[in-house]
Amino acid sequence: GVDSWLSLAPVDPDKEVQGEIHLELWVPEQGHPRVLRCHLIEARDLAPRDLSGTSDPFARVSCCGHTLETAVIKKTRFPHWDEVLEFELAEGEPGETVLSVEVWDWDIVGKNDFLGRVEFPLDTICTDPTKGWFQLLPFPSTTEDHGGRLGALRLAVRLVEDRVLPRPYYQPLIQLLTEPILCPGQPPAGTALAILEEVTSGESRQDVATKLVKIFLGQGLAVPLLDYLIARELARTTDPNTLFRSNSLASKSVEQFMKVVGLPYLHEVLKPVVNRIFEEKKYVELDPGKMDLSRSRRCPCRRISFKGSLSEAWVRESSLELLKGYLGDIVDAIVGSVEKCPLIMRKAFKQLRGRVEERFPSAQHEEVRYFSISGFLFLRFFAPAVLTPKLFSLREQHADPRTGRTLLLLAK
Repeated sequence: GVDSWLSLAPVDPDKEVQGEIHLELWVPEQGHPRVLRCHLIEARDLAPRDLSGTSDPFARVSCCGHTLETAVIKKTRFPHWDEVLEFELAEGEPGETVLSVEVWDWDIVGKNDFLGRVEFPLDTICTDPTKGWFQLLPFPSTTEDHGGRLGALRLAVRLVEDRVLPRPYYQPLIQLLTEPILCPGQPPAGTALAILEEVTSGESRQDVATKLVKIFLGQGLAVPLLDYLIARELARTTDPNTLFRSNSLASKSVEQFMKVVGLPYLHEVLKPVVNRIFEEKKYVELDPGKMDLSRSRRCPCRRISFKGSLSEAWVRESSLELLKGYLGDIVDAIVGSVEKCPLIMRKAFKQLRGRVEERFPSAQHEEVRYFSISGFLFLRFFAPAVLTPKLFSLREQHADPRTGRTLLLLAK
């Protein structure tokens, strides 16, 4: 592990690279002299070097003292070359010879811009053909140590390694965990699940819940697991207003269960509206202390106050209208998605409702059965996905500040 301060260094644009290249390298067994063939298929996510936000990439391949280049693909960060470049290998090759593949941005004026490189030992290619996507790397750094004059960054790095053994090795553990579900006659306090619930801390509870849900899903026992944990939590709860409000193992297990089995359903329900919010980038704000009232050019004159800027009332009114529109579409999508909701989720919530009715049967607690379900379905499933779509794979990137503010208000 590493946990230390690292001095920052000056940025050299030619060393700031990104993206990958798709290559196939091989030396045919037949033929004399031997020929190395380099198939440059495509590249993706290259750094933008032009004002247009794209590049004009071409590949330059060097080997055995010779250099060949592909065609230039204009205005793209995802070039598709599909070219094969051939290099004749001299007698005695490969030795320590390397094949170098560099990607450059072609410029009609001035020098070309470096986009990244990758190298392969020739002896490896000769013995084992190589094909795949390879990360582009910068030139080896020659930057001097500036002794911390440019600041420093503290970095903590840990390598976590999972070793997955053959399935039979896990059977004793699975039997121990599923025993209270398959043999419910045991004293509830002495089961492995009960002990696990007692010893897990708040930090590790989510990881434990995720693993448990996946194990029990694999055994076809996810719904009985949730029923067991929910029944234990209900037995400890005296005030229905605090039901499932804590981050207990039961709450975390239901939350992770919804993520595992309900993600495709969540995407089908929320993605159209979330995508529209990201694309429209509308200004939404209800807090007077955070309102930007200087955006007069985009608004009709009749809505401008005497100072030439927007009024708080108009911003609040338009924001509320936008939020109601987005929220109406989301609620309509949720209400209309009953048949799309995974059957196993519906079974789990039907079971939850029955358990809550048993624990709080009086008429004054009639609505608790619904609050217990909506607490999970809305507060731990739909609302968090609206607030941070990236964490639920609804979007590839986090929202910009304006869109993030809209999502926050909408989630609330």
